[in-house]
Amino acid sequence: MTRDEIRELASFQVDETKGACALSFYFQPDPPQDRSHRREAIVAKDVVKQALKSAAASGKNGSVHADLDRVLDLATNLRGNARGKAVFACSARNFWKEYELPPHLGATRIFLQPRFQLKPLAALLGAQPALCVAMVDRQRARVFDLRLDDLRERGAIVHMLSRNSASYGYNGYEGGHAERRVSEEALQHFKAVAERLRTDFEKGIWERLIVGCQDANWPEFEAHLHPYVKQRLIGRFSADVASVGNEEIRDHAGAVLNRWITERASTKASEAVDFAKSNGRGVTGLRRVLRALESGEVQTLFLADNYSARAVECPNCGHLDAHLVTSCVACGHLTRELNDVSDAIIPIAIRRDIELLYLKEHADLDHAGSIAALLRFRSDQRTGQIAVAS
Repeated sequence: MTRDEIRELASFQVDETKGACALSFYFQPDPPQDRSHRREAIVAKDVVKQALKSAAASGKNGSVHADLDRVLDLATNLRGNARGKAVFACSARNFWKEYELPPHLGATRIFLQPRFQLKPLAALLGAQPALCVAMVDRQRARVFDLRLDDLRERGAIVHMLSRNSASYGYNGYEGGHAERRVSEEALQHFKAVAERLRTDFEKGIWERLIVGCQDANWPEFEAHLHPYVKQRLIGRFSADVASVGNEEIRDHAGAVLNRWITERASTKASEAVDFAKSNGRGVTGLRRVLRALESGEVQTLFLADNYSARAVECPNCGHLDAHLVTSCVACGHLTRELNDVSDAIIPIAIRRDIELLYLKEHADLDHAGSIAALLRFRSDQRTGQIAVAS
């Protein structure tokens, strides 16, 4: 799933008054109770059948019914699927997308709404950078891309070292020269790997870096990393490049990434709350966050893991209001109520490339209303500064 595809999903919206509906289906595989894996398919089919009944009861037939029938056929064949799956469909607009995802979607669910339900996807993808994993030793380097548990090797660098120093000359007489030669060859190898990482970063191939190498080699290799590359390094783990398998690499790198995401989200959320208290580049609470979103100030958005709040949305101009008013304060059009304002906030964040971070436990964020934002700037302060300058 590419960023352009996610933006396409976030931009999709239909008019329910014309009978159209955006269908979102998430399949979460459970630990198998037996070899048949029948329970997974049964749960998925029950979820779709219940949605069919609800659609019929509310008069949503036609294209919605056709989408649900197609998802039901898909759910029937999900037996034994170890990965999660997401389906986004709207036959009224001839739209159908399927994606394989890591099995961390919470539960098997289906949604029928004016826009696609992206909350499970945002929780999974919100903090995921384009990640490079570099496995390095004194003569080999393997470079991988890691995205959503999918590890793919992008290339390798090999510089075979000279023979062991003890074999040079009579009784190892030239061993000292050979040892220095081997050290110089290893040095050139580390420089070549560091240069490859730098050029790939400048080309935009990756955003964050994880290094796997033996502890004895790390200080020597780290010394040759470009400062820009060091700034993007989020962690490392110890491993032998010659013997480690791809699955082990993925597990080690995944653990490093999850730890970095958790620590970074907690630190930045505390920063946003502190800024809000000092009237700086941070806001807390739904009303202030919605205002900052509308004015384009938000850089990073923080939500508690179970956050949900009611709000109203204007179908005409898109204005969101924390007050449950019947008419839009911006254009006067009738509003519609949202049971969960996240359904509208998440697509906005995706379309505008706003970083979205979910936090399971954060006392400061919970006390601040379970929602906060770190700002690029504050328009109210900027206006005041202009007035003072004038």
